Amino acid sequence: MPRQTKSFLIERFREVGIQPATRHGQNFLIDLNLQLLIVDSADLSPQDVVLEIGTGTGALTALMAQRAGAVITVEIDGHLFELASELLLEHENVTMLKHDALKNKNTFDQRIMDAVGLELAKDPTRRLKLVANLPYNIATPVLSNMLTCEYIPHSMVATIQKELADRIVARPWSKDYGALSVWMQCQANTEIVRIMAPGVFWPPPKVESAIVRIVVDAERRAQVPDRHYFHQFVKAIFIHRRKFLRANIVAAMKAHLSKAEVDEAIAPMDFSPDTRTEQLDVPTLLKLTELIRARAPEWTL
Repeated sequence: MPRQTKSFLIERFREVGIQPATRHGQNFLIDLNLQLLIVDSADLSPQDVVLEIGTGTGALTALMAQRAGAVITVEIDGHLFELASELLLEHENVTMLKHDALKNKNTFDQRIMDAVGLELAKDPTRRLKLVANLPYNIATPVLSNMLTCEYIPHSMVATIQKELADRIVARPWSKDYGALSVWMQCQANTEIVRIMAPGVFWPPPKVESAIVRIVVDAERRAQVPDRHYFHQFVKAIFIHRRKFLRANIVAAMKAHLSKAEVDEAIAPMDFSPDTRTEQLDVPTLLKLTELIRARAPEWTL
């Protein structure tokens, strides 16, 4: 396949009479070494089923198809879908879907999950991996929803905006630590593989990007008794993460628990009055959530 350079893409787009669509977050990676780094970071093998959200021109898809057992790639843009179809025609292990990946911000399109299920069912040793240059406007829901969908991935390697990557890997007390950090880290090991300057894309985005790797830890996931409740509770108390923890819990639980009941519930944690939400690590938040859930099991955000 031709190397995906800026000049190649400009000429190819001119030939078919299209332009990158900013509404779909289309920024194409033009550094082959970084494309290979993404694939290498995913550690693909024939037992892997890859889900790619955002086929783009198909350059990354083709690289992954050479290593993975199957690649399911999703593209919402009809022009790009046709462009990528030409490149990927020779790869029999690639399934292309022309859909919006998300039914809504909390749910994937069921047709995508059905396609994933069909591939995984072919061999019980197969495992799902998300590998993608994610459109920045859907990066957060895609990564978050992968941890709640019917097929939990082995791992995720994605190019996303650096600001989002910083939030995913952030630790307590840091400026980027929040509900998303906790949600990812309660189920997976997270790391930033590489920070990427805007110039490695065409057209260049306005912000820095990063390759992030998220490897799911089954034992850690199993330590979260009710993931939905935990996710909702953490989001609620991190709305004002720099405020005092007690005030955040009282505000979140105001329709279910009185201030006195909140104090009784969290007493075993022995928090100081000036404890702030942003300083709590994942194990502490898990213990806190279970104390609250025991008192208000029906609560929801």
